[in-house]
Amino acid sequence: MLAQQRQQVILDLVQQHGGVRVADLVREFGVSDMTIRRDLEVLADRGLVSKVHGGATTVGAGSTEEPGFAAKSVRQREEKEAIARRAARLVRPGTAVAVSAGTTTWTLAHHLTDVPELTVVTNSIQIADVFYRASRADQTIVLTGGIRTPSDALVGPVAVNAVRALNVDLLLLGVHGMSTRAGFTTPNLMEAETDRAMVGAARRLAVLADHTKWGTVGLSTIARLSDADVLVTDSGVGDEARKQLADEVGELITVDPGEADA
Repeated sequence: MLAQQRQQVILDLVQQHGGVRVADLVREFGVSDMTIRRDLEVLADRGLVSKVHGGATTVGAGSTEEPGFAAKSVRQREEKEAIARRAARLVRPGTAVAVSAGTTTWTLAHHLTDVPELTVVTNSIQIADVFYRASRADQTIVLTGGIRTPSDALVGPVAVNAVRALNVDLLLLGVHGMSTRAGFTTPNLMEAETDRAMVGAARRLAVLADHTKWGTVGLSTIARLSDADVLVTDSGVGDEARKQLADEVGELITVDPGEADA
């Protein structure tokens, strides 16, 4: 396959899935890591994709744009890992927690499979699958059901009604954006409604959001910054943003991505 043909296929994959990983493309095309990275550089130079750590995603981000799970999973992976490790320490054995859909919370789920006697309520097929694969007899997993979004969240009346009938000790919430004006937001109206139901069902709210979420505003607000008992983010958050967040949330926890390997 010629380079131009391969680049066109890569572009089609990005547009179809919202993002691609270098490792996946290496296996797909049977070429070297360097070859794929050069292809992505060519596409990025033409303004057709945005290069991110470990892959590429679609270009642009409006308030109603909702990246797919694959697109988000290649972004800020080190930050998400560090955030997930720290957030897992908020979860106690024998409690009931809700975990919203998202790639940061999906990363978190891998660290919660070791927590004994945990009940997990989630509206994410991806997150439920993490626990099902772990196959712990002492853990109970509740999948809400509902309509599937591009980011693999289950939303709508079925999901909302399921959540409203429950009471959990802690909600671990992933978000699309956060700002002082709009609070914690998402580009999907139905997902916002489902997430708000989760907030209402939880005794405490912990938000997981890397530094790139600061200043990003989705179409619909899930909760105010002051509604968060805890916000776990990474050290990439600027000093001014950190001050504003500390003034609003109950507890601000910042982690260094280097902690992911600790």
